[in-house]
Amino acid sequence: MAPITNARVLFNEYPTGYPEPGKTVILDKSKAIDLENEPLNGGVLVKILALSVDPYLRGMMNKEHHYSNPFQIGESIFGGGISKIIRSENPKFSVGDHIYGIHPFVEYAVLKDLESHRKIDNSEGLPWSVYLGVCGMPGRTAYHGYKEYMQPYGDTIFITTGAGAVGSFLIQLAKLDGLKVIASAGSEEKVKFINECGADVAFNYKTTSTRDVLKEHGPINFYWDHVGGDSLDCALEAAAHFAHFVICGLISGYNGQPQPVKNFGFILYKSLTVNGFIVGNLDAKHGASFLDFVPPKVARGEFKHREDVRRGLEAVGQTLLDVQTGRNEGKAVIVVADD
Repeated sequence: MAPITNARVLFNEYPTGYPEPGKTVILDKSKAIDLENEPLNGGVLVKILALSVDPYLRGMMNKEHHYSNPFQIGESIFGGGISKIIRSENPKFSVGDHIYGIHPFVEYAVLKDLESHRKIDNSEGLPWSVYLGVCGMPGRTAYHGYKEYMQPYGDTIFITTGAGAVGSFLIQLAKLDGLKVIASAGSEEKVKFINECGADVAFNYKTTSTRDVLKEHGPINFYWDHVGGDSLDCALEAAAHFAHFVICGLISGYNGQPQPVKNFGFILYKSLTVNGFIVGNLDAKHGASFLDFVPPKVARGEFKHREDVRRGLEAVGQTLLDVQTGRNEGKAVIVVADD
């Protein structure tokens, strides 16, 4: 077989604010790959099926790096993905296996370090994209963090970005435990979805005062934060004594100057517990129970979830921007190829 074009998405320049389509990342079609003869050197050759566009990718684009393995100018960006093995020199993986893990944003890739990748049996017959959302990293984030830090001893939780892939699943986990759920989002359509997920109080933070909502429906015993900024300050004001805060994201500061926390003193005065966490740190503890619990329920329709599926690597630049500005309507997934 003759070599074929192997398109890839390259990190092109550091953004100073929001990532710009066609500038921050670019689609490159200058490389080719010989699928039959590409050296594997003990690895596997995979066909990329789907890639996940998540808020944290913006942090990988900063000159001042907060992540251990940031994007490099002129190299492919990378993130969560699903692929199918088409050649293998690794005895743990066979041709035809589907694997989940960190993938470069390309059409075909040779993967050598597979320690963090796992096979997906998908006995439920779910679309592969679901394993990048509620059955993937966002679902694991909600599940692991909830199980580790937020087993209920109070009755009220406030969740920001409640219509997102993490927030919407978290709402449903909290309702299984009988908690009162307050959740915010940035559009009326997203507020509608929050209500469908079971939230007791759902509001549009762009048109309704977060502070007023929490004053009326608080105090809160738990706070799950994706945004930082004013929402975090409002939550600190509304927190009950001994409340638990989980800092999962800080998107209000990803594309500009972060807003200082004004109410930091309430952590002391109210004896609050604050945890930041990265999902991978808890996989060993909670990953097996997540796989036993979540995919079967998703297949039976017991957990609601939404996807914003886009086709082709050429959609990555716009999708990166949409995720940062909240214009995606569900978990953002790029479908690169059919199975």
